[in-house]
Amino acid sequence: MAIQIWCDIESLLLVRIAAILNEDVRHRISAGWLKWRQTSGILCDKRVPQKLKGKFYRTAIRPAMLYGAECWPTKRRHVQQLSVAEMRMLRWFCGHTRRDRVRNEVIRDRVGVAPIEEKLTQHRLRWFGHVQRRPPEAPVRNGVLERVDNVKRGRGRPKLTWDELVKRGLKDWNISKEIALDRSAWRLAINVPEP
Repeated sequence: MAIQIWCDIESLLLVRIAAILNEDVRHRISAGWLKWRQTSGILCDKRVPQKLKGKFYRTAIRPAMLYGAECWPTKRRHVQQLSVAEMRMLRWFCGHTRRDRVRNEVIRDRVGVAPIEEKLTQHRLRWFGHVQRRPPEAPVRNGVLERVDNVKRGRGRPKLTWDELVKRGLKDWNISKEIALDRSAWRLAINVPEP
C-alpha cells in the first residue's frame, strides 16, 4: 500500500516537473529576448564588428537563456526551442534571414559562438562535477545522485531524468565520471571552445 502511494506521488511529481520545465524553458527564452531588446542598439549596429557582437552575445544574452539550465532534464524539443531562438538572434545581428540560405555553421563561425546545445551539456556536466566533489553526506548529493530502487514505475515510457542526461553526456563526450574529482582536469574535459 505504501509503495503504491509513493508511486502515485512520484508520477504526479514527474508530470508536474515536466510542466514546470516547459514553462521554465519558455521563460528563459523570453529572458534572452528581453536582454536582446535591451542591447539591440549595439547588436544591430552595422559598424560594430561581428566578432564583438558574438562576444557580447556570449556574455550578456546566452547566460540569461541558460540560467538554471544545469538542473533541467531537457528533452529534444527544449533544446530545439533554445537552438531556434539562438539562431534567430545570431542571424538577426548578422543581417541574414533564412531566405538568404546561409548555413548555421557559417553564421556561428562568423560571430564565434558555439552551439547552445553543447553549452547546455557543458553546464550540466559542470554542475555534476560540483556535486561529485561534495562529501557523500551532503544533502545535494543525496538528492541528486541517489534514487529509490524499489519503487514500481507506472506504465509507458519512463520519464527522462537528470542523471540519465548526465550519463548520456558523459558517454557522448567520452568522459569518465572519476575525472570529476580533479577540478582542473574536469574543467578541461568538459570545455566547449568558441569557434
